[in-house]
Amino acid sequence: MGPLFPQELISEEINILIGFFIGIGFGFFLEAAGFTNTRKLAGVFYGYDFVVLKVFFSAAITAAIIMFFLNHYGIMDINLTFYPQTYWIPTLIGGFIMAFGFIIGGFCPGTSICAAVTGKIDAMIFVLGAIIGIFGYAFSFDLLWKDLRNSGAMGRVNIAEWMGISDGLFILLLTIIAAVAFFAVSIIQKKVVASTNYKL
Repeated sequence: MGPLFPQELISEEINILIGFFIGIGFGFFLEAAGFTNTRKLAGVFYGYDFVVLKVFFSAAITAAIIMFFLNHYGIMDINLTFYPQTYWIPTLIGGFIMAFGFIIGGFCPGTSICAAVTGKIDAMIFVLGAIIGIFGYAFSFDLLWKDLRNSGAMGRVNIAEWMGISDGLFILLLTIIAAVAFFAVSIIQKKVVASTNYKL
């Protein structure tokens, strides 16, 4: 996990075991937070519930800040942390497809698995659709998707590098944006809930 395995601080078996327990914990907290409820997830798009946005935005910023300081003080080498190369065109298209799937089905890939495990039939159908899509993409890749998949190559770059600013400044700006966004969506949520009499 992270740079522990590349630095040979832990074995491959321990690396997989840690990932397994992190996955269980992630699923547990998704269910505990109510993220297997399609109405709560879709609420982001309809304006009556922004818990999902707040939780994941907060998690991303927290992780970024912790990793920044661990790297800054030499506790962790951020360069050993894996992230894939960027292909902006297929990423943009994939983002739109996922957004439509999120709005229509009320799940993202992770929450759909958690919901399916709890016995929700709509989540099971959603997962089945995802599996069909995965295999359909894999078997038709060379014929239909290969050129698209490799378009818009930018190499291994993060957003701060792309913008030409330091990681610290980017995290600061992201934190400010998050604070403003949290304030704005709170106002939107109050107005939508008041106008529709929706009960959270």
